[in-house]
Amino acid sequence: MSHPDLIIVGAGPAGLALATALARDGTRSLVLEQQPQAAIEQPAEDGRDIALTHRSRRILEALGIWQRLPAQEIAPLVEARVSNGGSPLVLPFDARSDGHEALGWLVPNQRLREAACAAAIEAEGVELRTGVRVTAFERGAGQATLRLEAGAALQAPLVVAADSRHSTLRRMAGIGAQMHDFGRTAIVCRVGHERAHDGVALECFGHGHTLALLPMAGRVSSAVVTLDSDRAPEWLALSDAEFAARIEQRARGRLGAIATAGRRHSYPLVGVYAHRFASERCALVGDAAVGMHPVTAHGYNFGLYGVETLARELAAVRSAARPLAAALQAYASEHRRATLPIYLGTNAIVTLYTDDRAPARLLRGAVLRVARRLPPLRTLITRQLTGAART
Repeated sequence: MSHPDLIIVGAGPAGLALATALARDGTRSLVLEQQPQAAIEQPAEDGRDIALTHRSRRILEALGIWQRLPAQEIAPLVEARVSNGGSPLVLPFDARSDGHEALGWLVPNQRLREAACAAAIEAEGVELRTGVRVTAFERGAGQATLRLEAGAALQAPLVVAADSRHSTLRRMAGIGAQMHDFGRTAIVCRVGHERAHDGVALECFGHGHTLALLPMAGRVSSAVVTLDSDRAPEWLALSDAEFAARIEQRARGRLGAIATAGRRHSYPLVGVYAHRFASERCALVGDAAVGMHPVTAHGYNFGLYGVETLARELAAVRSAARPLAAALQAYASEHRRATLPIYLGTNAIVTLYTDDRAPARLLRGAVLRVARRLPPLRTLITRQLTGAART
C-alpha cells in the first residue's frame, strides 16, 4: 500500500480491530508489526482469558470478529462473587437482576487474536506488514513519517499507536504516561474441577494473595493468582499437583477437587495511563492508551471502546464534517471520560485489597458490608462491569 490513509503500529487485537472498523468506511490502513506473520495469524496459547462486556460484544459483532470465535470456547459470565479473607461474607454481582442474561462472556485471548487477525486480513483496504520495527516518528506538513529499521520511510496523515502499554511509538510521539507498578505478579492457569461453576466467577481477596476463578466452557476455570512478585518463583516451581492443591484449598471447596488443565503463565502487573490520547497526527488506542490491572476486567473492553470512538471520529473527517485535529481532540476527551474514573477506582480497590495491615483488613470488610446493603450501588457497579449502559 503506497499511500495509506493512516498507519497503525501494533497488530494486537485492538490495532487490528481498528483497521477493520476503519475499512468499513473506506479508510485504508497499513498495520505494522514487529512479530512474524505466523505469530499474528496463529498466536500461541498464553493462558489469558478476556472478559467481554455487552458493549464489546456488540462492537465485535459489527466488525465480524465475534462470529469467528469458536462457539464452544465462549463462556457466559452469569454472576461474580467477591469475598474477603476468611470471612463468610460474599458480595454478589448478578446481571439478571438488571435484565441481562450475563455480566459478560469469557473468551481465550488466543482466540480473540486469531479472530481479529482473520477479520483484518479479509477486510478490503487493510494491509498487514510483519517483521518490521519502527525507529523514528516525525511530523511534517500534512503528513506523519515513520522510519523503519530497514531504512524505509512510510508516510500517512495519521499514525496510531497500538503497540502495548509499554508503547515505543507513544514515547517517540512525546507522550508520557502514568505508570503504576503494583509490585505483584499474576500467575494464570486453566484448572478442571469436580463441581460445575454454573457461570459464576469467584474473586477471593486472601491475605498476601488474590485468587480469581473465572468460568470457562465445561467444568474448567481460569485460575488467576496475584501475589507479591518475590513469591511468584515459588508458585511457578510447584508441581501440577501442588499447585492444584493450593488452588483447591484457597477456593475453600466451592468447586470440589481441582486438577491443573494447562500450563502456568506469569505476568507482572503494571497499570498505565497515557497523559494524552492524541497529539498532532498521532492517536493512542488499546493498552498504549490505557493498560488496566485485570481485577475489574476492563482492559480489552477499553481498547474496543476506544476503537469505536476513534473510528466514528475519523469517519467524520473522511466525510469532511470535521478537521482531523478536532476529531482527535474529541476522541481523546470522550475516551478519557470513559476510562479515567474506572482506572483510578480500580487502582484504589487493588491498593486496599492487597494491603494486609490490620486497619486495611477492617476497612475491606466494612466496604463489602456497606455494598451488600446498598442495592443501587451494586446495580451501578454491575452496569460498569457489563458495559450495558452504552449498548
